[in-house]
Amino acid sequence: MRAKPEYRDRERTEVAVLDTLVDRAEEGLTVFELRAAVEVDIDDLESALSTLKADGLIVVESDTGQTVIKPDERVVPDRPTDEDDTAPTIGDWLRERFPF
Repeated sequence: MRAKPEYRDRERTEVAVLDTLVDRAEEGLTVFELRAAVEVDIDDLESALSTLKADGLIVVESDTGQTVIKPDERVVPDRPTDEDDTAPTIGDWLRERFPF
């Protein structure tokens, strides 16, 4: 699942973090799980998390003795979208065929 469209006009790493968190919105992720899932440098991840926290788009909880990061509920779509099941567009096809 992906974050709502209104939150996708951000830096690439921030969008990747939001999308990953939305996929596991109920249980959340630790920083280590998030880093492994997003596959970015720790400095880039720290910067993205800092920005998302300042903008109120993520929630950090430390209830169980470990810190878990979850997306703010306004970022999570009300229902799953069928974006992944749609046929590729001509633009998708061109991007796949040409490396630039």
